[in-house]
Amino acid sequence: MFHYQAPSQLLKDKVILVTGAGDGIGKTAAITYAKHGATVILLGRTTKKLDAVYDLIEKNKYPQAAIVPLNLDGASEHDYLALSNTIKSEFGQLDGILHNASLLGQRTTLTNYDPALFEQVMRINVTSQLLLNQALLPLMEKAEDASIIFTSSGVGRTARANWGAYAVSKFATEAMMQLFASELAEISPNIRANAINPGATRTNMRAEAFPKEDPNTLPTPEDIMPLYLYLMGKDSLTINGQSLDAQ
Repeated sequence: MFHYQAPSQLLKDKVILVTGAGDGIGKTAAITYAKHGATVILLGRTTKKLDAVYDLIEKNKYPQAAIVPLNLDGASEHDYLALSNTIKSEFGQLDGILHNASLLGQRTTLTNYDPALFEQVMRINVTSQLLLNQALLPLMEKAEDASIIFTSSGVGRTARANWGAYAVSKFATEAMMQLFASELAEISPNIRANAINPGATRTNMRAEAFPKEDPNTLPTPEDIMPLYLYLMGKDSLTINGQSLDAQ
């Protein structure tokens, strides 16, 4: 899917929520979805970053986006239900979720891993995805076709030393995607769930994980967008429960 050519209005009239939309892959995906006709809900922790993405979407005269400042680390079930009610009242529908927000945590052995940080990584990378889906699925059930995209990783398929909570969280993400995919197929067949492994990409998180690596040797977030478009649009209607590589 690296060379997938998306129709210019692939996502016309769709409403899509992107978490971690203020930076990196989330920012690029949000702008890309808007470029292809979607109304994008920008969810993130830092309002200033979300404002910058919003302004870029406005500057390009794409469909007007919406901003939802939310810290996934401290968000409660009530916060997610409030978000669902806001989307219902403002848009009346939700056609897609891109679970992009993640925390890297420590690059160290599990024996030395800080327990509080381990729990924080799991809250942001795993628990928030569960609570978001639970709150928003009733809205997605009303869509003609809806797509949930999780963000996986190579270390979420084969664990590597010193990747700690991040690797554990990505294994959990793979399991969560598979469970939602199989369970929704029975009760809400209009909703599909898949995962994307972005691969080595030129982002701040990658630079944090590999500080000695030359970022100019890596693909940019823009380079890997074909798969993000494919899984969010109608061309992937029959794809469910798959973990795919963007590179």
